[in-house]
Amino acid sequence: MEVKGALRADIMRTYEYLQGGRLRRIVNCLRSPGVQAVIAFRFGQWLDSQSSLLKLLLQPIYFILHGLVQILWGIDLSRFATIGPGLYIGHFGGITIAPGVVIGRNCNVSQHNTIGVSGQGEKAGVPTIGDNVYIAPGAQLFGKISIGNNVKIGANAVIYKDIPDNAIVVLDPGFKIVSYKGNRSLEENKT
Repeated sequence: MEVKGALRADIMRTYEYLQGGRLRRIVNCLRSPGVQAVIAFRFGQWLDSQSSLLKLLLQPIYFILHGLVQILWGIDLSRFATIGPGLYIGHFGGITIAPGVVIGRNCNVSQHNTIGVSGQGEKAGVPTIGDNVYIAPGAQLFGKISIGNNVKIGANAVIYKDIPDNAIVVLDPGFKIVSYKGNRSLEENKT
């Protein structure tokens, strides 16, 4: 999906969570730190696909936007990560997504999350995260691991191994799979 479509999906995720009239929801959506971080992230991705001259002209704007998001909101989304449409960041502060991370569609990232690089040799790398994943506050995901679709990761869980589809993972002391019902809606779980 192109950057514009992905950005629209990101913004709509936040818009849908907000209450009030249309104008109030639009204003609050644009004031949201998560939306501002995603706008800077998608702008950086778009910029990478442009001509060298346009990159030269607009690169300072990207660096200023990215820096402001880091300083003001504590959110560091590397433009070299691959993030599907519908990213939702509900709260700001302490969010780091490293270069090379792959995140699927419609994922929720909470405050104090690190999704980053770890390991040595063949085990060195970053996480690949599926669609419809919820990452609760304080969760840390690192290393060359794969997180399946429809996964819920509980608060403060430390994830360093692969997680299958539809798992719910909690702190124990690193993590423990407690269910395979996942992050699907109630209707989907009945099938």
